[in-house]
Amino acid sequence: MRIVFMGTPEFAVPTLDALVEAAHEVVCVYTQPPRPGGRRGRELVKTPVHQAAERLHIEVRHPERLKDIDTLADFAALEPDLAVVAAYGLILPQAVLDVPRYGCLNVHASLLPAWRGAAPIQRAILAGDPVTGITIMQMEAGLDSGPMLATARTPIEDKTAGELTAELAEIGAQLMVGTLIDLPALRPVEQDDKEATYAAKIDKSEARIDFTRAAGFIERQVRAFAPAPGAWFELDGERIKVFAADVIGRAGKPGYVLDDELTIACEHAAIRPTRVQRAGKPVMDAADFLRGKPVPEGTLVR
Repeated sequence: MRIVFMGTPEFAVPTLDALVEAAHEVVCVYTQPPRPGGRRGRELVKTPVHQAAERLHIEVRHPERLKDIDTLADFAALEPDLAVVAAYGLILPQAVLDVPRYGCLNVHASLLPAWRGAAPIQRAILAGDPVTGITIMQMEAGLDSGPMLATARTPIEDKTAGELTAELAEIGAQLMVGTLIDLPALRPVEQDDKEATYAAKIDKSEARIDFTRAAGFIERQVRAFAPAPGAWFELDGERIKVFAADVIGRAGKPGYVLDDELTIACEHAAIRPTRVQRAGKPVMDAADFLRGKPVPEGTLVR
């Protein structure tokens, strides 16, 4: 097929690679514009999809918006059979959705209609869902509400958001390629809007650990925000990020350290960070952290 690919983060790169490997003609890639990054934000950094497209020698476009007349005309001039979308970051107006002969297909990182929206992986982990997956969806004007063409499932278990994102990216790539093989014969399945849940964008304020919550929730919070933005608490006025933690069956007053292993009491049970990071320092085992900064029993963390 003659395909326009639209995506931005690392999650989308395996799908782009898989389409090219499957001998589809990816005529153009749309992605978010380069943003300030690097040291002190002085350099403009291209998105992972932008870099992948250059590696594959595919034309790249990065409009700020898609509703401009010239932008719409340029898109239509590509005469695509299909647009494949994976975490692009811009809403596609109806004028774009109507251009490809087979419409626009989205690689969405949840089992729709669960977790429509911007942060389906993090929200599934936070909610304690046992499984998640990928849905290939025919896009329409609503938010992730279009008919479903294919799904694939995977257990969440004790995976972090980073680990689950990488796994789902590969699953999504293969599912999209398989979907395109069978596309003419597939019968789209409408979503049940009554079963829909919304995966709101992650706010950085959500990453602060509240030890009055249950230990099980905090452990999920740690995994949902690893590697970014990183769940955290304050110790002696310093922000400590937590990237892995265990639930410990001990009781105490929430926020107080219970032993010399940094076991911290929560509303129900306790949490013991095992991988932490001080500001400006690399991520390290909690044991190494404690050798440099012992935290005595009875210390209050916030």
